[in-house]
Order: sequence, then structure tokens, then C-alpha cells
Amino acid sequence: MPTLILVRHGRSTANTAGLLAGWTPGVALDERGAAQAAALPGRLSALPLAEVVTSPLQRCQETVAPLLAARPGLRAHTEDRIGECDYGDWSGRKLAELTDEPLMEVVQRHPSAAAFPGGESMRAMQTRAAEAVREWNARVADEHGEDAVYLMCSHGDIIKSLVAEALGLHLDLFQRISVEPCSVTAIRYTRLRPFLVRLGDTGDFASLAPREEPPSGDATVGGGVGAP
Repeated sequence: MPTLILVRHGRSTANTAGLLAGWTPGVALDERGAAQAAALPGRLSALPLAEVVTSPLQRCQETVAPLLAARPGLRAHTEDRIGECDYGDWSGRKLAELTDEPLMEVVQRHPSAAAFPGGESMRAMQTRAAEAVREWNARVADEHGEDAVYLMCSHGDIIKSLVAEALGLHLDLFQRISVEPCSVTAIRYTRLRPFLVRLGDTGDFASLAPREEPPSGDATVGGGVGAP
């Protein structure tokens, strides 16, 4: 089975504004995010990518644009099922305002029971993304061979849920996983089991340094902003 390279989109204007973007239109990469995207072709230069599959959302499309420009023969496909979780009525709201919502505790501690008002459940999010990966694995293997490598550009919660699924972790544990903007996660699929071979690799250790404000014990819904 193929090796899947999961890239979270670069830092977005919603990340820096502290907003839960979801499917809100017009959320673009900020200046740092654009620089992260520009560096992606170099970071992935050793990989013979067979295909690129991306979320339909602008911030993902912008993230893969430099990679596609650097490899004119590389085919790109849009896949709705790896689009961000549908946060429904929470979309576009400030994360700081959502902290005291009773549902936030469920999202943090028991995400398999969390369903966003006017949106989807986190179980449904994971299911659709995992189904998309399985179908793309089969398609890529058929067209490019069992050892092919392909890339999906998606979102923090989607990637975390796919990592949990690959490791056989219950969705209630997925908030223990962290993937920064424009990080690279790699899962090698085989007939009997997947192997997680990279997780949240940015090539930059700045985000591990102590910060003036200690990080919260809660996960950032939608994914954090990465190194300052």
C-alpha cells in the first residue's frame, strides 16, 4: 500500500486572529504561512510524489500552490472529505469565547461524543476522512504501484484523527496529538497495518522552547498556530 504524506496547511489569518475557521470562506495564509508554503517544495524534494490531494479550502489550496508550481507534471485533486471539520455555529467565532461553552469540555475530554451545533460530529469527521484515505490508497496503488508516495493537504483536526485511526487509538485520545501549521506527517500503509513514520515534522524546534505563557492543558480546536 502507498505511503501517505499529510501536510497541514500553513499558518492562516484565522490562526493568528484566534478564530475557529472551519469552512468559513476567504481564510487565507498569513505572511508566515505563505513562507511556510514556499519552503514546502524544498522540504519534499527527495520524495517522488505520485499525486497531490487537497482540501477544497483556500488555505490548503494556497499551501500546495508552490509545490505544484515546482512540479508542473504533478496532478492535483480536490477532495471534500478531507476538508475541515464542520464546526457549524462555532465557525468564525473566537476560540477564547468558546472556552466556557459546556460543549468545549466534551470536545477536549470525550470528543467521540461531541457534535457541533449546526455542524457535524467529530466521529463523522474522522469517518469521512478515513474513508477518503482508504479510497485514495487503493487508487494510487492501482495507478502508481504499491510503493507510491502521495500527499494530502488538510487540517489539524483531520490529520490528528487520521493519525489516531492509523495507530488504533480511540478518538477520545486524539486530542493528545499535535500537528503544527505546515507540518509533515507520514503514514505508511501495508496490507495488515499502518505505520506512523513521521508526526508533525516542521524541521523547526522553536515551538518546543519555553514560552512566556505556559501552554494550556487543553488542545486547540482546529490546531494551534505553531512557533511564534
